[in-house]
Amino acid sequence: MADFGDWLQRPLAVIDKIFEHNGSDSDWQQSAIQFFEDKLQEDDSMMQVPSLNDVPLHLLQPNCLVRFRCMVQDMFDPEFYAGVYEVLDPNTQEKVLKSGKYRDVVDCAQANLQFERNFTADRQTLYCIPIPGEAAWVKEKFYQLEQGRTSPSTLHCEARNKRSLDEDGSTQAAVDGRLGRNVKRHEQPRPAGIDAGSTARLPLDLNFPLPEEKGPACLVKVYDNWDTFKVNDVVEVFGILSMDPAMSLLEDNSDETEARAALQVSEEDRCHHPPASLVPRLHLLFTQKLRHINPLLPRNPHEDTMEDLRAARAELLGFLTHATLGDELAAEYLLFHLLSSVYARRDVMPMGKFTLNLSGCANSNYSQELYAILRQLVPTSFRLPMTLEVMNGQRFCPRKDYSANRLLAGILQLSSGSLLMIDETELQTGQLDVTGVQNITALGNAITWQKVDYDFDFHQMEFPCNLNIVVTSEGKSLLPSDCQVRLKPQVVLANFNEYFGALRNSLSPALLDKFRVYLTLTRMMEYNIDDVISKAVEEDFVEMRRLEPDSITAENLHMLLTVARLLSLSVGQSSLTMLRWQRTKELEFSRRARPCEDRATGAREL
Repeated sequence: MADFGDWLQRPLAVIDKIFEHNGSDSDWQQSAIQFFEDKLQEDDSMMQVPSLNDVPLHLLQPNCLVRFRCMVQDMFDPEFYAGVYEVLDPNTQEKVLKSGKYRDVVDCAQANLQFERNFTADRQTLYCIPIPGEAAWVKEKFYQLEQGRTSPSTLHCEARNKRSLDEDGSTQAAVDGRLGRNVKRHEQPRPAGIDAGSTARLPLDLNFPLPEEKGPACLVKVYDNWDTFKVNDVVEVFGILSMDPAMSLLEDNSDETEARAALQVSEEDRCHHPPASLVPRLHLLFTQKLRHINPLLPRNPHEDTMEDLRAARAELLGFLTHATLGDELAAEYLLFHLLSSVYARRDVMPMGKFTLNLSGCANSNYSQELYAILRQLVPTSFRLPMTLEVMNGQRFCPRKDYSANRLLAGILQLSSGSLLMIDETELQTGQLDVTGVQNITALGNAITWQKVDYDFDFHQMEFPCNLNIVVTSEGKSLLPSDCQVRLKPQVVLANFNEYFGALRNSLSPALLDKFRVYLTLTRMMEYNIDDVISKAVEEDFVEMRRLEPDSITAENLHMLLTVARLLSLSVGQSSLTMLRWQRTKELEFSRRARPCEDRATGAREL
C-alpha cells in the first residue's frame, strides 16, 4: 500500500492499487473508503489536507486530496460514469480492468467498449458553496490553522491576510450599498489563465444566497449514501480534486465560431457544467456534518472549560450592556437571543426559538453599530435592511429554475444557527409590490414557524430552518416576534461612532475568543427539567393565574419556560432550579412592564 505522501498527493494511485489487489469485486470500494477514513483519523491528518476555503486553486495540483467547508446549496440529477472497463496495456499488450470511480474523465483510447464485464454506475452531484455569511474571524482562524502545515506560498499568505481585513471592515458596507441595486451579483476574482473577454461573453452566476459573498463553489460527486445529504446541510467534505477542462462546456474560445457555438449551449448544461477552473469537481471519499463552524471550540471540553465559561458570562453581559447603551435588561435578553436554538419540533411548532424585537432604536446607525459588534461574536450572520429596494427587488425564498434545472438561491437560504438582523429602522414611505408582500410573508414564516417556503412554481415546499432573528425597530415591529424589549439607554452619547469604536477596541483578542467559545458551547448544551422542579413550576404558575387571571395566559408560561431554559444554559447549568425560576419571573416582570411605559410616552407603534 502507498505511504503517507502517496495518499495525500496521489490518492488515485492508492485507489488503483486497491482496485488491482481486489479486482472488480465490490469489496474493493469499501476497502478504499476505509483506507482513507483510517488515514484521516490518525493524529492531525485532517489538518494536513489542504482546504479549498483557504488555498487558491492555482496552487493545488490536480487529483490531490482536498477538503472543503461548505453548505449544500442544491442537488443535481444523478449522472452515469464508467464503473469498470477493460483496456489494452500498450506495454505488455495485456487486457486489464480499470475503474472509472473518482474520475471525471477516463482514457478510452485503448478501451474495449464491448467487453462483457464493463459496467456503468451512477453518482449524485451536490452543488456546494461557502457557508453564507461566514464571519471574517472564522475564516481567519481557520486560515491560521491551515498555516500550521506548509504554506503554499508567501504571496498567498499576504493576499489572504489583506483580504480578511478588507472583509471585516468593508463587506457589510458594500452589501448595504449594493442590495437592491442593478449590479452583477456574485462576481468572483478571476483565477490566473481565465481570459476577461471569455467571461464577459459567458457570465457565470455562482448562485450564492447573499450578495458580495466570496469563495469557490464546488461540484461534489457522491458515490454512496446519497440520502444522508440534504439541502442546506453544513458539511466538511474530503475528496479528490478534479479540474479537468474536458468537463467544462464554457471554456475560453479564441476562435469566434467556437465562441458562438458555446453560446448555443443549453442553460441547464451551462449551469451543470461550469468551467472547472472556477467551479472544480470534488470526488467524495469522506464527509462529516458540522454542528458548528467555530474553529476555537475544543473537541472535548472538560470541567475546567465549563468553569471558565461561567466566568465569561458576567464579562460578556457587561460588554453587551455597553452595546445596549447601559440597558442591563436589554443586554440580558440579547444574551438569551444569542444562545437560543431550535432543539425540537412538536408537530409544526419549533421549540427553542427566540426571535427578539429590540425596539426603541431611533435610526439605522445604532442597528449598524450593534450588528458590527454581534458579527464579531457569532460564526455566521447577515444584516437585512428593510428598504423598499431590498423588499421589492430581492429574492428571499429560493426558487426552482426549470430551464436551468437548478435552485436559485434566496437570502433566507442560510445555514442553521445563522444570526439574521432585520433592520426595520430603514423602512421608507412607499408601496410594496407583489414581491415585497411575498418577502414580508417569508420573513413572518421564518420568525413564527422557522421555515422557508421554496418556490417550485406549481407548488411550494417547506424547508425547516434554525435562524436567530433579531429585529431592530423604532416602535413595536410590524413583524411578529417572540419577545419585545424596549431599549432604555442609560448613557447620553456625545459622539456615536466614537463610542462604539472605543467599545470594539476595548476587547482583547483573548477575551473576544473567550466570548465566542462561551456562546457556541452553551448553545449546544443539553437541558432538562426534573419531575420535582416541573411540579413546583406548575403549582407556581397556577398560583400566578389565580392572582392575575386576566393578564397571565398559557403564552406567558411558554415564554417563562423558554427564558428559564436560556437563563440556565447561560450560567452553564443543564437543568432548572427554583432559584433560576424566580430570577426568570423577575426578568419577565420587568420586561412586560416596559411596553406600558412605551405607550404612556406616546412612542410610535408600527
